[in-house]
Amino acid sequence: MSKQDLIQLIEQKRLELIQVAMKNGLTSSIAIRTSQELDKLLNEYNRIFIKKIPMH
Repeated sequence: MSKQDLIQLIEQKRLELIQVAMKNGLTSSIAIRTSQELDKLLNEYNRIFIKKIPMH
């Protein structure tokens, strides 16, 4: 998966979360599930594309 593809998925999931939360509330089960899906995508992005900088 390319970086741009993953960014697009993240943005789509973020918009979905906003819509779900506005309709059902932030603490609804569907909002929580959508938030967890967004978290997984963000974690994948960080794991693949963000390089850890060593501390001095």
